[in-house]
Amino acid sequence: MLYIGLDLGTSAVKLLLVDENGGIHNSATREYPIAFPKPGWSQQNPQDWLDAVVDGIGALLQGYDASQVAGIGIGGQMHGLVVLDENDQVIRPAILWNDGRTDKEVQYLNQVVGQYKLSEYTANIAFAGFTAPKLLWMRKHEPELFARIDKIMLPKDYINYKLSGVHCTDVSDASGTLLFDVKNKRWSPEMLDLCGVQQRQLPHIYESYQKVGTLLPHMAQTLGLPESVVIAAGAGDNAAAAVGTGTVGDGACNISLGTSGTVFIASREFGVDENNALHSFAHADGTYHLMGCMLSAASCNKWLMEEIFHTKDFAAEQAPITRDKLGRNHVYFLPYLMGERSPINDTHARGAFIGMTMDNSRADLTQAMLEGVAFGIRDSLEVAKKLGISVKRSKICGGGAKSPLWRIIMANVLHMKLDIIASEEGPSMGGAMLAMVACGAYGSVEEVCHKLVQVVDTIEPEEELAARYEERYRQFQKIYPAVKPLFPELL
Repeated sequence: MLYIGLDLGTSAVKLLLVDENGGIHNSATREYPIAFPKPGWSQQNPQDWLDAVVDGIGALLQGYDASQVAGIGIGGQMHGLVVLDENDQVIRPAILWNDGRTDKEVQYLNQVVGQYKLSEYTANIAFAGFTAPKLLWMRKHEPELFARIDKIMLPKDYINYKLSGVHCTDVSDASGTLLFDVKNKRWSPEMLDLCGVQQRQLPHIYESYQKVGTLLPHMAQTLGLPESVVIAAGAGDNAAAAVGTGTVGDGACNISLGTSGTVFIASREFGVDENNALHSFAHADGTYHLMGCMLSAASCNKWLMEEIFHTKDFAAEQAPITRDKLGRNHVYFLPYLMGERSPINDTHARGAFIGMTMDNSRADLTQAMLEGVAFGIRDSLEVAKKLGISVKRSKICGGGAKSPLWRIIMANVLHMKLDIIASEEGPSMGGAMLAMVACGAYGSVEEVCHKLVQVVDTIEPEEELAARYEERYRQFQKIYPAVKPLFPELL
């Protein structure tokens, strides 16, 4: 049988057609626009997602027997607010994960309601990207639209709803709403009261690998698929990527260098760090995980190359950065181009180069950018270390991980082994694997991960280079605290 895995990303949906042995038969990508109506705002039209999914599935199935498709699973961008009225019409553009308009709402939640209470209710504190602050913003600034809300959902759940007719979400994606009691895997009544919403407006909660329904007749006809195709609950993109990379089981780690950068640490036990610097979420395998998320990772590279250097030849820009230069750069980069989440939680933070002199080159700036992102990832791992979690090695995936130079920098900044897997499809492969479990092809998420995920290479840290980066990281740690007071004045 065949399975369709979707990765509903920020700029495009990526689709895979996969068999039960993990063989990739076909792939497709469909892009869609993103709007920035005001500085710091980020929105999309949910209909654009659906159109891209429908068109992408059509392309994916060209030349294949659609009757062999057993299930569809989706990994999707997290935290976005999608709201429908009683006629199932989208009320306003979806407010995305990287939208920063909710600064006042975040301050209210963290300072007035209080971080201790939020952590008690949800295991997390408020971040600008989370869904609950968006609801508070909408209630204050768009009260007429807020009053029309009949259904609240997350981006991938909108697709599942349109495919199956079931108003559903999964535990991993729900964890990022700040409306969800992560420990007990249920909606938090206290948070619903705070946000002025009712439980009936929220989707039914499933484990990520559970079946939520099958294709609606009209969608089956549109897609050319059988009505019997199972729709899995799916997962937030990071949890889906963790499944796709086999990051299950106690202490397993995955680092993703995508548009955002994440550190994902699986845990069989529920846990929260005392400052809530890391997110404490439910995992797609039925357990829990800790996650650090920096808002700009590979997007820093794209910004510097395309917007500043006006080139798309990323490899050429990295070519002058030879081994002897690693760990010896005196230019530093703060990777806070969209503000920052983990672990500093500062919407005012901004990107910055510091330490430049007249003899610095484009290559020095490129190297500083690559190192700055690696230092930002390490910041989250330092928090995990304080919890007594010792991560010795990690999988690494995402567009940034395709750069051999960046992988070397990451391994030595983090001072750990980094495993490269055979398939770097991330959330789309994870979605397909969740669909396999939902269809009964495998008995558990751990089983399908052990069967399908294969490590093909390992990047080892070098003691001398890791020591040089240790010194550089200690310098990097001093920069943000020194410039933090300036950022609000620059807005």
